[in-house]
Amino acid sequence: MLRVRTLLRDPRAFPVVAAPVLGALGVVEALADTEFRAHLSQLVVVAAWFTVSFLVLARFPLVGTVAVACFYPLTALLGAPGPGGTGLIAVMLATGYAGFALSSRLSLVAVTGAVVVFVATDLALHGLAWDTVFFPAVFYPARWVGRLVRREQERSAQLVEMAAALDAQREASVEAAAREERTRIAREVHDAVAHSVSVMTLQIGGLRRQLGPLLEGRDAERDVLLGLERLGRETVEELRSLVGILREPGADGAPTAPAPSLARADDVVNDVRAAGLDVRLEVGGEPRDLPRALDISAYRIVQEALTNVLRHAPGGRATVRVDYGNDAVDIRVTDDGGHPDAVRLGGGGDGHENGHRTGRGAGGHGIVGMTERAQMFGGTLTTRRDGTGFEVHAHLPTNRSWA
Repeated sequence: MLRVRTLLRDPRAFPVVAAPVLGALGVVEALADTEFRAHLSQLVVVAAWFTVSFLVLARFPLVGTVAVACFYPLTALLGAPGPGGTGLIAVMLATGYAGFALSSRLSLVAVTGAVVVFVATDLALHGLAWDTVFFPAVFYPARWVGRLVRREQERSAQLVEMAAALDAQREASVEAAAREERTRIAREVHDAVAHSVSVMTLQIGGLRRQLGPLLEGRDAERDVLLGLERLGRETVEELRSLVGILREPGADGAPTAPAPSLARADDVVNDVRAAGLDVRLEVGGEPRDLPRALDISAYRIVQEALTNVLRHAPGGRATVRVDYGNDAVDIRVTDDGGHPDAVRLGGGGDGHENGHRTGRGAGGHGIVGMTERAQMFGGTLTTRRDGTGFEVHAHLPTNRSWA
């Protein structure tokens, strides 16, 4: 059905459609007009001529235009009256199509040929008369209408092509601007952030080596320093991987850190535990692979929630609970509020009064960032106080399609 509609919209299909219509119209005219009815058999032949000549017009517009006009001498040879309304309509349609399908010069030749056939036949039958002027007066304007249709079609095609070119240019400009911005961000990340983290990691390693004798028998402190070194190296690798993605993924062939994944939540837990927080990981349901973007966001939510616990509840106990459901993953990070005399990371003061929390993240962006990560995937993130403790609950649907 779609192919039929497309074909009917194509002006070049016009002669094929008009061929049977004009043939049938010629027969109807012969039956309806009392003057023509007496010559029905001859006019049926003329009607068949319309059909055949329009099929020729579809393939050879110049020859077909003259062939359609030749129905008039054919009618005269058969002794039937003419030309008749159907015949005039047929020639006007043929000359109009010639103006559309042929070049200006060839269409003029085709229409002139049709006019010569008509005028010569009419002169032979009736001598000089009004029809001698009438036929050119209607056939040449029909050609002009066909030329107008072709010109408008060409202009429409040019407008479409121009619009496509402008759209492509706009997309190229947007892509170039985005590429330039990514390059700038990558440069800043590489030159500032990655460099600073690298220096910090080296300094921690140097400090650990200088304190070597003092760390004998103090495994907990040594493990904290080792964990900070490892975390620093992984962070540098992640930053390098990010820079590679921002510039051109995989272009430099540099090694990349393991991809963030909820399956690696135990790594985050071990890092936080090494920093002095009593934390345990619980997994419910059957662990499974998650869509990549959602998996990364889930990992980052766990990471940010535990970072908040370290900052706001030092010396306390925390639990990370990951539940794999049929159509969602639920993440709960809870803590008991921490020891009131413990030293807070980052100097405290963020949403606290007298050593107790009034709300997590009041002065930062941690909760906002986690909420945005959850909402990207149609999920939710809620927080609540539990006595002196705090809970972060993220609900992430997995039954939706994400790139």
